[in-house]
Amino acid sequence: MQRPLATSLLTALGFALALGLTACSAPAAPEAKDTRAPTTPVGVTATAGSAGTVHVMWSAAGDDRAVTGYAVYREGRKVKDLPATTLMTDVIGLAPATSHTFTVRARDAAGNVSPPSAPVTATTLPATVEDRTPPSAPTALRATPDGSRAATLRWTPAHDDTRVTAYDVYQADTRIHTVPGTATTAHLTGLRPGTAYAFTVRARDAAENSSPDSTPADLTTAPAPGASPNTAPKDLTATAAKGEITLTWTPPNTGAPVTHHELHLNGRFATTIIWGTTPPPGRATYTFPVPDPPGTRYTLTLRAQLPDGTWGDFSAPRTVAVR
Repeated sequence: MQRPLATSLLTALGFALALGLTACSAPAAPEAKDTRAPTTPVGVTATAGSAGTVHVMWSAAGDDRAVTGYAVYREGRKVKDLPATTLMTDVIGLAPATSHTFTVRARDAAGNVSPPSAPVTATTLPATVEDRTPPSAPTALRATPDGSRAATLRWTPAHDDTRVTAYDVYQADTRIHTVPGTATTAHLTGLRPGTAYAFTVRARDAAENSSPDSTPADLTTAPAPGASPNTAPKDLTATAAKGEITLTWTPPNTGAPVTHHELHLNGRFATTIIWGTTPPPGRATYTFPVPDPPGTRYTLTLRAQLPDGTWGDFSAPRTVAVR
């Protein structure tokens, strides 16, 4: 009869101790309310792109937690709400030959809003007669890395029957930057270390006609400290013919023959390109059918399988239209 009693006593004592510990445990302190506003956006620019459009850009703001969005104001009235990943926008529907003032404010998840940026002014272009002739493509585009997170582009000016009013910089068929038509350089920030990029530039006139793309300019940013060298395939070209696309590229130097490559279309895995035998030296070529209608645009990237079985870095992208 003693053991059950002892067990019961210990159980009771344990239960009482647990109750005591529970009673003594303080509830978790509530998370402090976020009352700190983001920093004011800087580097705001406004460029008239046509008689009715102004392009506004800015640098990312900071916050003690995270910036969740930006608001663009014209003459103090909010005209755009944008996510935190967007650092530029076109304000449209403006009157020709009219001066407008723009500011930008950042906000966080708690609803705190930064002070407005320094105001910038842009004057829309005068209205012109109907213009359907696009500018020529910019030429001699060059890309120079600026460390691991920035780059500078330079090009030879385009020509237009009226005048070039803006140059738009594209990455993988997405516009990422705009400069005035008098500029022949653009400084890009927010790039990732050790990454292969391809950029193109289009010229634009006051009637919003855009030129064809310039020839792509590739660059690979410097790797982060201690990171391995970039292993992307190089000098990728994509050529469209009726119903098919042909790729050519130089495989990376991995110390062994590269027998497998992954092809991605518009950011999604499409197929694995496999050489059943030792691949030929030098440039590689691959042709695949495309059933899509003419004019369909694809952005293509490749990456190689490394000797340890892992996949390497992606190539600079190429964009091509189906014929």
